[in-house]
Amino acid sequence: MLLPPRVDAVLRDLEDLGRANDAREADRSRKMLNLERDTAELLHVLVRTGRRRRVLEIGTSNGISTIWLAAALQATGAPDPLVSIERDADKLAQARANLERAGLADRVRLLHGDATKTVAALPGPFDCVFFDADRWSAPDQLRLLLPKLEADCLLLADNALSHPEEIAGYIAAVEALPGFAATTFALGKGLHVATRA
Repeated sequence: MLLPPRVDAVLRDLEDLGRANDAREADRSRKMLNLERDTAELLHVLVRTGRRRRVLEIGTSNGISTIWLAAALQATGAPDPLVSIERDADKLAQARANLERAGLADRVRLLHGDATKTVAALPGPFDCVFFDADRWSAPDQLRLLLPKLEADCLLLADNALSHPEEIAGYIAAVEALPGFAATTFALGKGLHVATRA
């Protein structure tokens, strides 16, 4: 098992709640749009085996991916908390409560606000960034983050296959970076992974 039983139980409960919520809600802004378990497991393994220490998540929602990332950092003994940004105050409150349930609240620094403005104010450095919010603004966030990335950095983005038009600008920006290699894993909604070669 990748996760401690307490964390896994919370995540399975949240997965059920998220599916029920998204089937019921017509308004996209009220959907949770949670990461699928297979994608979350890959995310966790990449962060954990890569022994990432300074991770930024853009798009907290109600905290499912946040819990997976925080658990990976806890498993490796990373000294710094995960930094996670969410613009929706209600979802951020849910994420905070869910992190408490999972016993990982002290492993995450939650930030409320517009992702691009918040990224601009962050000092860095980061050795891993997970983009899982507004795909149209991701290229701007990437540009702002470039001077704040460590040499050995990992860039991850969800929805590479489910929203190809929306994420095309981000993927083109990443793949134009000198010294980076990238691929897309065909699981869930598609996880785009890039690292310095």
